[in-house]
Amino acid sequence: MQTAGVAMASVSCVMFLLSMLLALLHWLLKQRETGKQSAPPCISGWIPWIRASIRFGKAPLEFIEQARAQYGAVFTVVAAGKRLTFITEEEDFEIFFKSKDVDFQEAVQEAVWRTASISRKNFYKTHTPVHDMLKARLAPPRLHLFSANLYNEFCERLLYLGAKGVDNLYDLIWHSMYPAVVNNLFGRDICLTNRCTFREMEKHFQKFDRDFEFGSQLPEFLLRDWSKSKHWLLSLFGSIVSNAAKLKPADDHSKTLFQHLLDTLNGNSTANYSLLLLWASQANALPITFWTLAFIISNPFVYQTVMKELGSVMDDKGNKKIRLKESDLQKLPYLKCCILEAIRLRAPGVICRKVMQPLKIKNYIVPSGDMLMLSIYWAHRNPKRFPDPEKFIPERWKKADIEKRAFLDGFLAFGGGRYQCPGRWFALLEIQMFAALILHKYEFTLLDPVPKESPLHLVGTQQPAAPCRVEYKFR
Repeated sequence: MQTAGVAMASVSCVMFLLSMLLALLHWLLKQRETGKQSAPPCISGWIPWIRASIRFGKAPLEFIEQARAQYGAVFTVVAAGKRLTFITEEEDFEIFFKSKDVDFQEAVQEAVWRTASISRKNFYKTHTPVHDMLKARLAPPRLHLFSANLYNEFCERLLYLGAKGVDNLYDLIWHSMYPAVVNNLFGRDICLTNRCTFREMEKHFQKFDRDFEFGSQLPEFLLRDWSKSKHWLLSLFGSIVSNAAKLKPADDHSKTLFQHLLDTLNGNSTANYSLLLLWASQANALPITFWTLAFIISNPFVYQTVMKELGSVMDDKGNKKIRLKESDLQKLPYLKCCILEAIRLRAPGVICRKVMQPLKIKNYIVPSGDMLMLSIYWAHRNPKRFPDPEKFIPERWKKADIEKRAFLDGFLAFGGGRYQCPGRWFALLEIQMFAALILHKYEFTLLDPVPKESPLHLVGTQQPAAPCRVEYKFR
């Protein structure tokens, strides 16, 4: 028996080594074939999916810029067995957004499956209708349907801060904005009425959001805590969906965005898309609100200018409740400039498309199957578009036609093409409204320097690398 066991182990070892050699041979042949087609320079190693992954994973944003300086405007990274081809010059961005040979849905489908358990079949059946519904419901002419309720929710949450206190600015924003936006988009009566369950939901969502980027790429067994929170949230949304069916209003304008989502899905992956709606509504808006407030408070001139503008619109004392309407926000252009500048500086690390047919970029042919990557973070540091790109300069946005919702040339934070971010106008509304209310109500003093952005993230808005405590008190 022992001899047989040794023999089986030897066979297993040989089979493993054989599979590794075959995989390596396949990669080498693919490299040779793409080389014949003048593929972009490739960053790899003898065991490329290990070596490049380690270098890329340590500090991906720095890696991208260093690779651009060393290899040129177009280069390929082989990481974790995937070919990621980066384009870094603005003249090639139109190919990324408009070429028929690249596909957004193919690029994100696997990540959607890993994070929300939406099957490939259901994703292709439902993604476009859901996107188009969100785009229509969150369009500028419809924002007034959200603004009054959102204002009331924000005012209620700010009451919990009291007259004064000390807190980490990110935590303060999270605990104020998260429940307000959830209630606004999902509905108080529909989502959760039990306070303990709501707090538990918030705890699980924080875990889900914190490791979302890893969850979109790695098997769940490697992320047990994240997986536990994901499935807890999916189970919760299963119950919420059932409750929502009993509270369906007849009036179309009385429905929450969540109810419109359920109508669009018609029973297909409802709990799963509900989880994605929750993540999409929080994951970028909350950190951008943090960066906006941190940049404003840390710059005396900007802080003074913002407060002067707020005073011209909100002339009551900060500790008195005032009515802030959507039309009032249009009278706060400098605050909007601050938000857009914060977005520019802390934009997502990369966005991607999948190459469906061999694609010519400059003098290279990018092979089908590659992920085509565009770093918005570095695109926003192009000095030709944004002089002094590392500086927070809200005044640069005076050149944009903000009233007509036209951004500066070179600003790509909301993506582009067929599937541009459908919630961008709502996001700007909620951030501007919350920033206006909290700055009008409280005077802030920074107790820590504004932290740098974390070097670890490519997906979504950049996160702060360290805490940032503030002292606040009634104005």
